[in-house]
Amino acid sequence: TLTNVNFSAPKFVNLIQQAVEHRDRVKSLYQQAAKAQGITPDELQGAASWKPATTQAALEIQAQSAAIDKDLETVGEDIVGLRAMMLYGLKGVAAYAYHAYVLGGEDEEIYAGIEKTLDFLADEPTDAAALLAGNLEVGSINLKVMEVLDGANTGNFGAQEPGQARITPIKGKAILVSGHDLKDLYELLEQTKDTGINIYTHGEMLPAHAYPKLRAYSHLAGNYGSAWQNQHAEFAAFPGPILMTSNCLIEPTPAYRNRIFTAGPVGWPGVRHIEGHDFTPVIQVAKAMPGYKEDAEEKSVTVGFGRHAVLGVADKVIEAVKGGDIRHFFLVGGCDGAAPGRNYYTDLAEQTPDNCVIMTLGCGKYRFHEQDFGDIGGIPRLLDIGQCNDAYSAIRIASALADAFGCEVNELPLSMMISWFEQKAVAVLLALLSLGIKGIHLGPTLPAFLTPTVLDILVKEFDIKPNGIAADDLAAALKQAA
Repeated sequence: TLTNVNFSAPKFVNLIQQAVEHRDRVKSLYQQAAKAQGITPDELQGAASWKPATTQAALEIQAQSAAIDKDLETVGEDIVGLRAMMLYGLKGVAAYAYHAYVLGGEDEEIYAGIEKTLDFLADEPTDAAALLAGNLEVGSINLKVMEVLDGANTGNFGAQEPGQARITPIKGKAILVSGHDLKDLYELLEQTKDTGINIYTHGEMLPAHAYPKLRAYSHLAGNYGSAWQNQHAEFAAFPGPILMTSNCLIEPTPAYRNRIFTAGPVGWPGVRHIEGHDFTPVIQVAKAMPGYKEDAEEKSVTVGFGRHAVLGVADKVIEAVKGGDIRHFFLVGGCDGAAPGRNYYTDLAEQTPDNCVIMTLGCGKYRFHEQDFGDIGGIPRLLDIGQCNDAYSAIRIASALADAFGCEVNELPLSMMISWFEQKAVAVLLALLSLGIKGIHLGPTLPAFLTPTVLDILVKEFDIKPNGIAADDLAAALKQAA
């Protein structure tokens, strides 16, 4: 139940039944193992014995007794908020774990951590301190997940390299790929070789242009459009089929409903779903559609400043900081959205002094990434680190700089201005907090589960800062670092 992933109710009925079958197999193994050792098995309760209904209508009735806020009046909004933060963070962990899994990346530590967290939540905890500690454990699990995903991405496609990604179309048939799944993109590129069809990325797929194995495909033509919330207009205007991977789908409009496809965990009622990476139906639609009639004026953006690229010039960066050429680093990015207040990040980037470096990741970069921020001694002032999960790269970069300067990450001239929208952003936030990173700016509005009391705890423990006015927050960050 991640945000903007699958809206097909029958799919969830099936997934719930699969989960029950898996649970019952595990329960049977436990009972057999206990009896083999002459031990009387425990009488399992709660989620271990709960029997979900088999129809959608009946499940919807049952859902009321399993809602996250079902005991709100008993335990209060703060406990419910801490539980919700933990559950949403765990959903983000699961999403990243899936991305890694399809690329061959797994680790038993991740699965054990997920199981431990679910077991903890199943007991309906009411101790705020224990819940806060549990949230930080989820953050630690997410660090491991992001490490595994980073290894899976680079292991399959090579380390990101700085380069240009075209953002204007070229003549020819076209397919658009959105979401996050690089495996789907790779398989589509393979299946469209020598067909004359050009492949364009959208949204969080932009960093694909930085991976050597993907960039090697000459028909990976460029990036089209911007962040997920603009897809209604952008998909309608695209002259070919659209493939949605991993998440960020919103209800298709009639303008393109008959030419959008889903893959992996994504789904929408009535929209054609691709199974097993066989993209033949997508390719057939692309061949039947007009595509682009002519080349547009060439424009491009710079991508590829993952940790390998940045740490490869670490000596220049360190020298620039010590020499006073680089005053401060700002990590500006995360999830974008349509709600008012997100221009904060545009204002922040535009008002950042010329002697400061902006690192960005996630689809929040679309607020400003086409602007020319120049460079500092050959080091670009705007460094696109990658997808939202590439927060791992940002962490590794910060840790390496801290080691070089002989200080803690919190002592670096670094400010993190994070935009949040959905569960993966919660997982990333918890990962940063689990490392003890303080002073994170979070916005544009705070999640509903951050009640005033919970926010007060995070402010006291981690100096979390809700967004204010961009100019004021910028000035405060620079003053504090001075």
